[in-house]
Amino acid sequence: MSSPSPAPNDAALARFARAAEEAVAEGRLPFVVAMASDRTGPIFEAAYGTAAPGGPPAGPETVLWLASMTKAITSAAALQLVERGKLDLDAPAARLLPELGAISVLEGFEPDGLPRLRPPRLPLTLRHLLTHTAGFGYDMWSPALARAQAALGLPPLSSGKRQALHLPLLFDPGEGWCYGINTDWVGLLIEAAAGMRLGAWLDAHLLGPLGMRDTGFRLSPERRARLARLHVRRPGGDFVPIAAPVAEEGEFERGGGGLYGTVRDYLAFIRLILDEGRTAAGERLLGPASMEVLRKSAVRGMAGIGRFDRATANRSHAFEFFPGLRKGWSLAFLV
Repeated sequence: MSSPSPAPNDAALARFARAAEEAVAEGRLPFVVAMASDRTGPIFEAAYGTAAPGGPPAGPETVLWLASMTKAITSAAALQLVERGKLDLDAPAARLLPELGAISVLEGFEPDGLPRLRPPRLPLTLRHLLTHTAGFGYDMWSPALARAQAALGLPPLSSGKRQALHLPLLFDPGEGWCYGINTDWVGLLIEAAAGMRLGAWLDAHLLGPLGMRDTGFRLSPERRARLARLHVRRPGGDFVPIAAPVAEEGEFERGGGGLYGTVRDYLAFIRLILDEGRTAAGERLLGPASMEVLRKSAVRGMAGIGRFDRATANRSHAFEFFPGLRKGWSLAFLV
């Protein structure tokens, strides 16, 4: 267990530090790594517990699977290419990535169990993908998609196979909102527009300039030695470590959930958004137009980030972020 450094002088941070320390000590969380920043830089840092069984104490250097926090970084990269005229928010995405033109809408199932599919009524666009209004979902949260996936012989997303992204749409583009594999497709659009792997673009235009040296799609031996284990809570309330459900050596780099990184690195990305698209050194990575669409809600009236229920979801319970507040989705994250 480590003590907060520097010691928080803000009452709210002090309360958080006490709550985090107690949660780990009582077994309600396996570990906590936390940082906070103001305009001038980090002002709070704390870590409690161990990030892997038998491993060293958790700390700012602990490497974590970023999971869906990858989405905001990939979305920012897409907007960089929009600024350069390499991507268009509203042009049919299939012009650049023809395999998107083969995606169908799932209308139901035939008596023999095969999916009933039809072409979408509107072309799917980058804007649809960035706002999660394209119609894509996640098979792990949608019984219909899981059934279609099995019937079509598609591999699971965890396989790292590109064919896993060829799930049908749950609705026509623009006619709903559903959290899903949209940003994985955005990563492939970035590769098509930039002529390089997603990770290479991120390294050159976001991660590198921000000093996010511990963030990437693959783990070096040194990073792997600092990797936190993913934990799940068992029915009795205790935690058990499991393997992260992401393939490092897959056929594509998952723009929707494949990055590994540290809390310290991710704070640098958050500061980019708060500092009008500029790094701490003043280098502009995102222009004013991109910052406007990043912060402005493009999808309004959402009841929550997802439509999950305990009967059908195998990884999540029904939940609601920020109860009572109006919410929407920008071109990168919840607003």
